[in-house]
Amino acid sequence: RHEQELDAALHAAVRAHGAVDVRREAVEGQARAALLDASATADLLVVGARRRTGHTGLQLGRVNHAVLHHAACPVAVVPRA
Repeated sequence: RHEQELDAALHAAVRAHGAVDVRREAVEGQARAALLDASATADLLVVGARRRTGHTGLQLGRVNHAVLHHAACPVAVVPRA
């Protein structure tokens, strides 16, 4: 089920930017560890972030904070539209 949700979430972006190689992988375990492991073989790690009402800028959680400081590749933080 998670792989289907992932495919559905990425479908439009993959279709619009076919020249970009996107590797989709659903893994079990802690998000922090999974993302840091993935960063070892990635050219770019893309993570999302929510804007919270009443706050200026993005409020990053523990996972995004760890990824920004410890990833082995560049990280793009994309705010939710």
